[in-house]
This record gives sequence, structure tokens and C-alpha cells, in this order.
Amino acid sequence: MSHRNSSVAAPINNQTLFIGFAAEAMTTEELAPLNMTVEQLSEQIERGWAAIKEQGVEGALCGISRDPDETETQLRTRFAEQPYGVALIGGGVRMLPENTVLLERVVNVLIDLQPGIRISFNTSPQNAYDAIQRWITR
Repeated sequence: MSHRNSSVAAPINNQTLFIGFAAEAMTTEELAPLNMTVEQLSEQIERGWAAIKEQGVEGALCGISRDPDETETQLRTRFAEQPYGVALIGGGVRMLPENTVLLERVVNVLIDLQPGIRISFNTSPQNAYDAIQRWITR
């Protein structure tokens, strides 16, 4: 599927902000079923982003906290550095009911900072590239 037939305007640029929880935001209890440490998760996140960049995606990784106020500050700092045309919001942020307020804040801050930003969702780390491309290549 794609957005090729959408009347929604293309992103203002191809810069993508990949938003997901920072490894440090995860608790030991959350990491236990994955049999991972914070350091291992951090390395996995970095490897995943590097693989996406190797496919030609330009942008930045933004590891956020679970605190909506801290996250808003993080996003405002990123956008002060440069504009982003696409924001990919990872499933960890979106899919758990306890993150609803955080997700609302993320979406509304993105819209506030960059009217016209295109928001993309992946369903797993393996299809993050495809999710980004749905807006970049439309």
C-alpha cells in the first residue's frame, strides 16, 4: 500500500525523525522477557537505524522518555536544529494504552512544530523503512 493517490501534499522535505523510546526509558522488568540489557537494546536500536540510513533515508533517531514534558522538550530541541518532513512514531509509543497521553503529546507537538508534517507508523522494526517510504516516495 502507498499514499500515491492521496490528495495530501508531499512532505516538505525527506528528513525523517524516527521517534521511539530511548533504551534508558525501559525498565529491567520490560527488558527481562527480551533477555536484553539497556546496553544491548541501545545497540539494537542503533543498528536498526543504521540499516534504515543505509537504504537512503535521511534524518535522525529520537529516543524519547516516557514523560510527556521531557518528550516535548526533546522534540522541540530536534526541530530547532532542523525541519523534518516525516515523523515515524514507533509501536512501543503507540500501542500500549498507558502511553495514550504521551502519544497525544507527541502528535500534537509534531503538528505544532511542523504544520504539514507527515506522520508514519510501522508495525515492527522490520518494516520501518517501508513505513517511511510510504510518504517519501508518494
